Amino acid sequence: MMTPETKRAFAKALRAGDTRIAAGCYDAMSAMMARKAGFTAVMTSGFAVSATQLGFPDVELYTMTENLGVIRNTVNAVDIPVIADADTGYGNAINVMRTVREFEQAGVAALILEDQVAPKRCPAAANRLEILPMEENVAKIRAAVEARRDPDTLIIARTDAMTEDAAIARARAYAAAGADLVQPISRTFNDFAGLQRFRKAVDKPLSLQVFGWLEKDLTRPEIREVAGLACYPLVALMTAAQALQDNFSRLVADEGTAALPHPQMSMADFKTFIGFDEIEQQQMRFLLGEIDQSPILAG
Repeated sequence: MMTPETKRAFAKALRAGDTRIAAGCYDAMSAMMARKAGFTAVMTSGFAVSATQLGFPDVELYTMTENLGVIRNTVNAVDIPVIADADTGYGNAINVMRTVREFEQAGVAALILEDQVAPKRCPAAANRLEILPMEENVAKIRAAVEARRDPDTLIIARTDAMTEDAAIARARAYAAAGADLVQPISRTFNDFAGLQRFRKAVDKPLSLQVFGWLEKDLTRPEIREVAGLACYPLVALMTAAQALQDNFSRLVADEGTAALPHPQMSMADFKTFIGFDEIEQQQMRFLLGEIDQSPILAG
């Protein structure tokens, strides 16, 4: 789990627009892999959590409690900030207040709250999105800001408005309600100039989900110009999905592992990564069957 100092520094950086890059993850192990690779923050992707935990598409079929379980495990597994995809907040403004308190207690550094009608639809896949009246979602953002106990718990307001003007109007209202960062969906803007206009109009650092055209077309300097936070939400999920599909297909065909298309991590390396060495040291220290009893008995 991150320290209060780490959380404070993370919040200060994002609010100032000092861009932080986060890897999307879907469980504790994928977060640990991102940490080992050198990432200084991770984001629990709702799309990935729904796929890996339930085997369902991202249409808010999992509950707040189910999402929270993944988040708690992730927070406990890494010492870097965890950004939580909190969907619609799982209800109205009062539900949002509970969501913020529960997620904050679990140890997240930030929550992303979107303005879709619940249950939401994934903008990367849905043909049509329904969003709340702006005033209703402004109240949800105000409730989220009021509910947090630590001012360094960041509230990121996402708008799924499909036109530039509507997205700007909503983002400005959410910023006025206390949101620390604002996040557009990639379908609303199709070039960097649009993101620049959005950033200037709202006067808040952006949170970007970098996939689709943003992943293909945006350069590092462009991301850093407009974003306080840039997350790559689906690299972990899609990498794991492709590798598993390829290796399992070869395994079932060959009934053996000699020709797997993707290498496996060695057992020794995985044991070190997952922490067996530390556990074995603790077993030697604390489990009676492993302790030399003579000094204790002599005393």
